[in-house]
Order: sequence, then structure tokens, then C-alpha cells
Amino acid sequence: MVSNALRDADLSYTIHPYTNLVAHETKGPLIAVRGEGVRVFDDKGKDYIEGMAGLWCASLGFSEPRLAAAAARQMAELPFFHMFSHKSHEPGIRLSEELVKRAPVPMARAFFCNSGSEANDTAIKMIWYINNALGRPQKKKIIARKRAYHGVTVASASLTGLPANHRDFDLPIANILHTSSPDYYREGKPGESEEAFAKRCADELEAMILAEDPNTVAAFFAEPIMGAGGVVLPPKGYFEHIQAVLKKYDILLVADEVICGFGRTGQYWGSQTFGLKPDILTCAKALSSAYMPISAVLVTEEVYKPLRDNSGKIGTFGHGYTYSAHPVAAAVALETLAIYDERDILGNVAVSGARLQERLRSFADHPLVGNVRGIGLIGAIELVADKATHGAFPASDAVGPRVVTKAEEAGVILRAMAGDVVAFSPPLIITPEEVDQMMDRFTVALEAVTAEVLG
Repeated sequence: MVSNALRDADLSYTIHPYTNLVAHETKGPLIAVRGEGVRVFDDKGKDYIEGMAGLWCASLGFSEPRLAAAAARQMAELPFFHMFSHKSHEPGIRLSEELVKRAPVPMARAFFCNSGSEANDTAIKMIWYINNALGRPQKKKIIARKRAYHGVTVASASLTGLPANHRDFDLPIANILHTSSPDYYREGKPGESEEAFAKRCADELEAMILAEDPNTVAAFFAEPIMGAGGVVLPPKGYFEHIQAVLKKYDILLVADEVICGFGRTGQYWGSQTFGLKPDILTCAKALSSAYMPISAVLVTEEVYKPLRDNSGKIGTFGHGYTYSAHPVAAAVALETLAIYDERDILGNVAVSGARLQERLRSFADHPLVGNVRGIGLIGAIELVADKATHGAFPASDAVGPRVVTKAEEAGVILRAMAGDVVAFSPPLIITPEEVDQMMDRFTVALEAVTAEVLG
């Protein structure tokens, strides 16, 4: 009875993000009521292995008592304070220090926001601000990539290179450009090596910069691994070639570590895994294991100095959020970082990640599987109608979403992306045995849809 009442209330009062609102009126919600380790339980008592760590974010699973205790302690001691106008508090200070020390390249300062979208929005504003400060008011264009995902605020959604995030929102805004996607499986030409494809991507970026005028291009945003765009790993040599182009034309590199940061790829940062040397780094999600909303922007000294100097000239750095470095969120993030260290979460990623990659690659010869990719505890299986030509299923067939629906019925929550890509990104605490359970449940779903498709 309670379940029915909750379902009715959901349908009557809630707008769901990233949801077909018409279809939702028929399908209704899956209502989670409890978490335990890598599992969540719905209002009927059914358990699901959360194969996406929620939204790539619940790195320590759904029942870590130390994070709850850290929040309770801070809530009792100082439930709120801000960082405006020379104010501060210990959790915010300590978290700044920890992040700067842990950065993949030397960083000077940290600025706090509440989400990855806000962090990337903040990075854009900082870039525009410092170019004005440096007497380069024309150097404002920012390049992202097709199929990139950088958020949903007006500016960050403009960076995002996915059609659904632009259509009917009047996006992208001016001065946001998109270069080619680094998806070798989909975009590589017949006979073109992975290295040659990477070089071509860099050449296309350089051609765009020259066409726009390098004096007008300020920054390039990149996820080490493209997440919502299909778990696309960079081809060999890609970031080496891209960074050479950026350096040649004095263009900042912003590494969006919202998904990759804090161990997802097997190293602490995706930038370390793939050789990025960012001028600005944004992070969120696993920063607090998603237990509290918090994100950060890290900047090098070269970025910080004009930011600092211009605020002195104007009288303030006129940007910030009421909840920037919220003390409860910062305290939870500090405890999260401590747990990563004490429990050797990177060591677990190495062991469980190897098992995930082994299980994923076991599907390479499956009749519906065109491409398998991944590293650490992130991966994807791309489903195709024709393995030889990489020919996709018609979008109307919804093969990927059907597999994900069947997987949910089998007790594992995954995510389908455009192009019939099924993504995997379980909590970083998952064991090899739980990886096997997750993949066994996925197998049931894939075989059910295969029987429907092949007859």
C-alpha cells in the first residue's frame, strides 16, 4: 500500500531528469529504499547490483558508516558556514589542501562548487575572466568534442556534445565549438591505424583553431574517458598529439575528471592514466562518494595569478555559491579521501577491475556485440546489427535500452547510451565475486534480447 502511494505521489508531483516524461506515466519509478555495499533495494525488497554506482559516483557503495558519521559530527559542530568575504572553516581549508596535494600536476588553489556542471561552468567563467585580465578580450572561444559530456547548466551543456542536451534548449551558446570525437571504433577510416586516427583528430583540432583564429581560442575541455558519450577511451597517442596543438597556440587544457577522478581508471586521476597535463581540473562525484553534493575546480599558478590580480583590480572575484565548500559536504569528502588511502581502494580497482575487463571481453565474439572497451572499473559493450561493418541497429529498435531493462529485471542496474552502448561503472569497492554476479545477471538480459532480435 505504501509502495502504491509513493508511486502515485511520484507520478503526480515529480519531474524526473533524463526521463521520457510521457513514458514515465506508464512505466512509473523504481523506488530505492535502502543500500548495502554495492546493492540497492527497492520498496518491494528486491536487490539490485548497482552496476553504474548510481550515476558513476557512489564509489564506496551505499552503506559506508564512516561517511554518515562524518556528516553527523560536522552537522552537530558547524552545520553551515560560507567562504564569502574572507570567511572560512576547517573542513573547507583542509579539503583544499588535500586536493591540491593530490593533484596529478602541480596545482595552486581549489575552488568549490556543488556539481560537475557547476565546476565546468566555473572553469569557463574563470577562463573568460583571466583573458580579460591579461588584455586578451578576444580570446574567449572554447572547444569541446562531439559526444562529450560536461554538464547541464547553460554553459556546461553547451560544452556537452550530445544532441539531446541541445535540442529545444537553444544551445549551444556562442563561442562554444565542437571538434571530432575520439571514437576509433566508430570514426576510424578503413585501414587507418589507431595512431593515425589519433593524429587525424589532432589535425582536425588544429584546422579548427586556425579557421577560428588562434588568438580567439581560449581553452579545450576533455574528459580522460568520455563517459555519457559512450565510455570512449582515447586512441593511442591521442592526448600527446592534442596537447602539442594546444601548447602551440597557447590554449588551456581543462581536464574534466568528474567521472574518472579518484581511482575509476586504475590510477588516482584519469589524467595520470592517459598523460594529460591540465591547466584546470574539475572533479566531483567520487570526491564524496556522492554522499553529499560537492565539486571542485583546481587551477595552476599560471591560471591563479591573473585570477588573483584581477580580483584586486576590481575589488572582488565576483563568483561563488552559497554552498561552496559547505562544511558538511567538505567533511564527508575529507573522510572519503581518507578511506581511499586507508583501504587501498586503488588496489581493489586493480583486482576487481581486471576481473571486470576479463568478463567484458568474453563477450567480444557474441553475435550482437560489436565492440568491448574499458579500463579499471569502467567499461562498455556496444551492440551492433552487423559486426563486420559496425552497422548499428535502427534507433527505433532500442536494443541497448531493452538489454538494460532486462538487466534490471535480472537484478542489475546498468545504463544504455545512444548507439546501443551499455555502460558499466560499479562502486570501487566491488569484489571480483560481485563482478561475476553482476556480469552473470547481465548475461541473462543480453541472451533474452538476443533471442528476440535473432528469433
